[in-house]
Amino acid sequence: MENDPKTTVSTLALRPFGGEMLKPAELVEVDGAEKLTLNARRAFNLLLHNAHGPDMAIPHQRFTIPLSALKFSHAGNERLAQAIKSLMRTIVTIRSPDRVELVPLLGRTTIADRKNDRGYLTYEFDPVLVELLRDSQIFAKLQLDVIHAVSSKYALALYEIVAKRARLSYIRSETFDIDQFRSMLGVEAGKLGTYSNLLKFAIRPAFEEVNRLAEFHAAFEPVKVGRKVGAIKIAWAIKSPEAQKLAYTELHGGPAPSQKNGQLSIPGLLE
Repeated sequence: MENDPKTTVSTLALRPFGGEMLKPAELVEVDGAEKLTLNARRAFNLLLHNAHGPDMAIPHQRFTIPLSALKFSHAGNERLAQAIKSLMRTIVTIRSPDRVELVPLLGRTTIADRKNDRGYLTYEFDPVLVELLRDSQIFAKLQLDVIHAVSSKYALALYEIVAKRARLSYIRSETFDIDQFRSMLGVEAGKLGTYSNLLKFAIRPAFEEVNRLAEFHAAFEPVKVGRKVGAIKIAWAIKSPEAQKLAYTELHGGPAPSQKNGQLSIPGLLE
């Protein structure tokens, strides 16, 4: 299982290839992040990527990143400040085999010269979060281009969910309770309450976008409990070199290949 994204050493000791980030699995599926916007989720990934390395395992270690590195989708400094504040206010639940931890996603943060193009942000992570990440041995390998290109928080969440599993050699599909999957996608409580709305506004668009941009295929099908959809089964497979070239072309401004919805686009994947 040499291709599995699991190591006998800390994830923080590994060095990602150019254009990639390694996101500890503990931060891929967390409860409590549903209110975070796409900009906030992107910013958090970039802060993690900037801090990645052995120093990230040191409590109260401070990291610095230029504000220009955090500007995406034409988000100005004011929108960036809002995203940072929301990360600091967000308390997530992180579950491990032996404990449950409630921690903020981001600790003390300083934004210097935020009205200046040469401004920068200095930040740290909560000590409890640092302790959890220090022991992490499972990760999602994410393409930075995809993180920047997706147009919804649902697509970004789905991309991370599948990326965490796509290189596993012993599993090709997984079934999630529908309420669990809603939370994993970042759907807020009280929104998209029916399956038809969840499908129309979150699930189907997310799968379509991930299938266009990612290095893997993903498919889904509903699982009914009685007359209602009670779960979602998702399946995945690494794309062929030709399909990966199509995704690369679209990420870098080429014409978009025609796509069917995520449920139907990969014959046999869910069989």
